[in-house]
Amino acid sequence: MKKKIIVFLLISLLFSITSNAQDLSFEEYNPKSTLVVPGKIVKRAKFPFIDVHGHQYRMASQDLKPVITAMDTLNLQVMVNLSGRTGEDLVKALANANAKYPGRFVLFCNINFEGAGAEGWIRKTVKQLEDDVKAGAVGLKVYKSLGLRNKDSDGKRLAIDDSRLDPIWEKCGELGIPVLIHSADPKLFWAEFNGDNERWLELKTHPRRKRSDTNPVPWEQIIKEQHNMFKKHKSTIFINAHMGWFANDLDRLGELLDEMPNMNVGIGAIIAELGRQPRFAKAFFEKYQDRILFGKDSWKPEEFPTYFRVLESDDEYFPYHKKYHAFWPMYGLDLSDDVLKKVYYKNALRIVPGIDESKFPE
Repeated sequence: MKKKIIVFLLISLLFSITSNAQDLSFEEYNPKSTLVVPGKIVKRAKFPFIDVHGHQYRMASQDLKPVITAMDTLNLQVMVNLSGRTGEDLVKALANANAKYPGRFVLFCNINFEGAGAEGWIRKTVKQLEDDVKAGAVGLKVYKSLGLRNKDSDGKRLAIDDSRLDPIWEKCGELGIPVLIHSADPKLFWAEFNGDNERWLELKTHPRRKRSDTNPVPWEQIIKEQHNMFKKHKSTIFINAHMGWFANDLDRLGELLDEMPNMNVGIGAIIAELGRQPRFAKAFFEKYQDRILFGKDSWKPEEFPTYFRVLESDDEYFPYHKKYHAFWPMYGLDLSDDVLKKVYYKNALRIVPGIDESKFPE
């Protein structure tokens, strides 16, 4: 009898284990590849580089030593802190950064677009922009709230190409500072949420990212507004964050670069797109090598090696650092030294003022 009970319990346990395995959700399913291929993690960039898409939100008061330590490990020579804020906050951030680590950070200022169109708003905003640049800001960062959330003085959605904002973009051109702008989000955030959506896992785990054509408008409209603004202000240099969300359609991105010679692109948060089309992406980088800048976006030092490995190596089939962004493997582009230097620092030195060129090789 005891033997029967033991056998029954063992069978029940085995069934339970098998059942649990069969009931595994897609979010939990994350198999380790058995493929054995040459290659190794690239922990340090081959050349000193400039991160044109950095964020240090508390720079006015934070201890920057841990940041500098991580930067040195990565070979990150200069971080462009896009979250410089404005006014007194900007002044304090610059003072804190330059007190102990002169030359390691440059700051972009920011504008609060809420209430645009009110009496005296544009005059005050342009004056503050001038003051921020005089204080040491070397560019303007525009957050995605413009086009998605910002309202004008009448409570209506503020379009990116609203003519009332023209003096801002014109002033940036006059001052010789670039505008780094993030507009919208990946197009599939607006698409139907089903099994055909490549961003299904991201939307499942981050449901607030899902949008519709009425939240607030179609993706295509926001992107068109951005391009309209670029085309209207030809004397102003723009850096389109996240490759303008066209890293998954490099032919179209190439057409846009040809149409808008004042538009450049940063590679922040889209390395997973480049790493799954290594031959096509490499050809694109070679053709547009003067228009692409290195940028990471979120400050997570442990994620930089994925960028280095995609850009520098010829490795095959290695993992990305975020499953919900990309559950496909990465491949290296094996860029030449000449192209790497332009992406890592030469293009930024040309476009972003105020960076000490002596810190970089010829």
